[in-house]
Amino acid sequence: MSHDSTAVSDTAVRKLSGRRRKEIVAVLLFSGGPIFESSIPLSVFGIDRQDAGVPRYRLLVCAGEEGPLRTTGGLELSAPHGLDAIGRAGTVVVPAWRSITSPPPEQALDVLRRAHEEGARIVGLCTGAFVLAAAGLLDGRPATTHWMYAPTLAKRYPSVHVDPRELFVDDGDVLTSAGTGAGIDLCLHIVRSDHGNEAANALARRLVVPPRRGGGTGHAGGAGGGAAQERYLDRSLPEEIGADPLAEVVAWALEHLHEQFDVEQLAARAYMSRRTFDRRFRSLTGSAPLQWLITQRVLQAQRLLETSDYSVDEVAGRCGFRSPVALRGHFRRQLGASPAAYRAAYRARRPQSEQSVAVEHGPSAGMPQQGPGAQPLSADPAPLSGAPGVPSQSRRPAENGEALPRPTLPGRR
Repeated sequence: MSHDSTAVSDTAVRKLSGRRRKEIVAVLLFSGGPIFESSIPLSVFGIDRQDAGVPRYRLLVCAGEEGPLRTTGGLELSAPHGLDAIGRAGTVVVPAWRSITSPPPEQALDVLRRAHEEGARIVGLCTGAFVLAAAGLLDGRPATTHWMYAPTLAKRYPSVHVDPRELFVDDGDVLTSAGTGAGIDLCLHIVRSDHGNEAANALARRLVVPPRRGGGTGHAGGAGGGAAQERYLDRSLPEEIGADPLAEVVAWALEHLHEQFDVEQLAARAYMSRRTFDRRFRSLTGSAPLQWLITQRVLQAQRLLETSDYSVDEVAGRCGFRSPVALRGHFRRQLGASPAAYRAAYRARRPQSEQSVAVEHGPSAGMPQQGPGAQPLSADPAPLSGAPGVPSQSRRPAENGEALPRPTLPGRR
């Protein structure tokens, strides 16, 4: 899903300065930036596709510091423009930043602030959000970035309302996106905002990507909610949590997901009040503790659905859900599918050889059998991200030897 603000304050959106042009898009590149992320806005805004019904943008590729700019694989880039060219742009895109631990060049930050003051739309893709935050452009605003770096962004810039669940956030004149694929989503969203659905859909067809992921935009209870990026989360802890006193509590929670406990009990283990625990936990992880706990239980359920033949009721018990109904509700909200549909789609995708091995070793091969506290395999296959709902007929066994339609998988038709 995306977060698309519907009520932006008057001061948040400024009139575009007369010397800036809406159709001019400046892409700000830095040395050390990954080439894949950097190429996304170049591909979307820098190629003339008017023959396909996509209105043309004028692209300015600008160096954010002295060149040559070194990127992935040791390549060296020479940008045709410098920071001064950004003064003509109505949209400025920062596709990535080389390191979440180092500050961006102050001169580039000044240029971004000036562009924003003059009404330009400022866009940060993935770690580019760190550059926008360093410029103060995200203060008091909702934003997102790659889920792995969201806790660091939230901790370093506490005035930014970081939501690691979103694929992208549109807050009027400042927009941010999650990882690489979400950068494409946000760029398509910009084209859609500027020129309508038809133009965005035509561009998506050229790029061979879905025109809209997650069922549309969602804000303040709008269609879809806001858990799209959670489909791609894993159990990794934030890089900076290791030395924090809460690390022991978080590790305990991950090891005891099969038990029924709540946030109050976690706060007690940390010797904190619930209010203090909530505040500290959010500052470290970028997520409310209850939402984090539910997400971890759903991830645990994913692994059991992938690596065992436990029934959905058994999976619910082994993941700490109080009832199968609770598991189904949270699972569908986060992954867009029921547990049974998710398992069917996952198994349809697995190579036949893997399925044969699973059958040979029995329904619960490799799974501990000593009661409801059993944990899943320590080395689990990568989970299927965001499996959509599967038609009921695709879950029925084949009749008369006829192969039934395979479940629809992400990115496939």
